[in-house]
Amino acid sequence: MSVSPAASPSNLKAAAWMSGWLSLMLVMMVAGRESARELSVFEIMEIRTVLGFVMLLPWVWASGGLKAMRTSRMRMHVARNVVHYGGQFCWFLALTMIPLSQVIAIEFTMPIWSAILAVNFLGEKMNRWKNLALALGLIGVLIIVRPIGAKVDPGQLIVLIAAVGFAMSFVAVKSLTRTDSPLQIMFWMLILQSAMGLVPALVDWTWPSATVWGWMLVVAFAGTFSHYCIARALLHADATVVVPMDFLRLPLAVVIGWLVYAEVLDAYTALGAALILLGNLFNLKAPRVAPV
Repeated sequence: MSVSPAASPSNLKAAAWMSGWLSLMLVMMVAGRESARELSVFEIMEIRTVLGFVMLLPWVWASGGLKAMRTSRMRMHVARNVVHYGGQFCWFLALTMIPLSQVIAIEFTMPIWSAILAVNFLGEKMNRWKNLALALGLIGVLIIVRPIGAKVDPGQLIVLIAAVGFAMSFVAVKSLTRTDSPLQIMFWMLILQSAMGLVPALVDWTWPSATVWGWMLVVAFAGTFSHYCIARALLHADATVVVPMDFLRLPLAVVIGWLVYAEVLDAYTALGAALILLGNLFNLKAPRVAPV
C-alpha cells in the first residue's frame, strides 16, 4: 500500500508503529543479553519460539485456524527459516560478545546485502545508487572491524554473518509475500525454528530461574510482535518513510548500552556506522525497477 508523504496522519500512524518496533527491538537486546547469563543461545532461541508460538495461537484461531495456515511453498519456508535461524543465533551470540552499538551498526548492512541478493534471486537490477550503498557499507564495516593493525573481535564477524543471514531471509520473505500472508510466514517461522532448535537446546538444557523466565517472556513477546509493528508501519507509509525511522535504533542502542552496561561509543564505530547509514539512505534513493 502506497501512502503519500504529504498524508501526515498516515505518517504519524507509521511513526507510532515504528516506535513500537524500536521499543521492542531494544528491549529484546537487553532481555537477550540478560537471559544469556544463565542460558545458552540455543536455549534462548528455543524458549523464545515456543513462547512466541503460544502467544501467536489466539491470532491464528481468530484468522481461520490451522486451515488458514496451509501453504503451497513449504520448501521456501524451510529454506528461509534455516538461514533466519542461523542469523538469529549469530545475533544473540554477538550480544554477549560486543557492545550493543556495534551489533546494531553492523546489522544495518543487512539492506545492502539484501539488494545484492535480490539481483541474483528476484531478478532486480543494480544501479549506481545501490553500488554506492554497497561500497559505503563495506567501508563502514571495515572501519568498525579495523582488520589492519588491530585484533578483529570475533563478535564483529559473527554479527556480520547474522546480517547476511537476515538479508537472505528478507529476500525469501519478499518472495513468500507474493503468495502467503504475514501471519502464515510468522506461523511457519515459529513452528520450523522450534523444531530446528529442539535437539541443540536439549543437549545442555538448564531450567531458567524465575528472573530469567521473566526476561524470556520479554524476548518472546518482543521477537514475535516487533515484526507485526513494522508490517503495520509499512501499511501506513512507504518504505522510504519507514526505513529511516529504524536508523534511530543505533543512537538509542548507544544510550541504552551506556546507561545499562556502561558501554562507551568509540570513534571508529561512530564513523563506520555513519557510512553504513549513509549507504542505506542511498539504497533507499535507488529507483525501483521491475524484476526481469
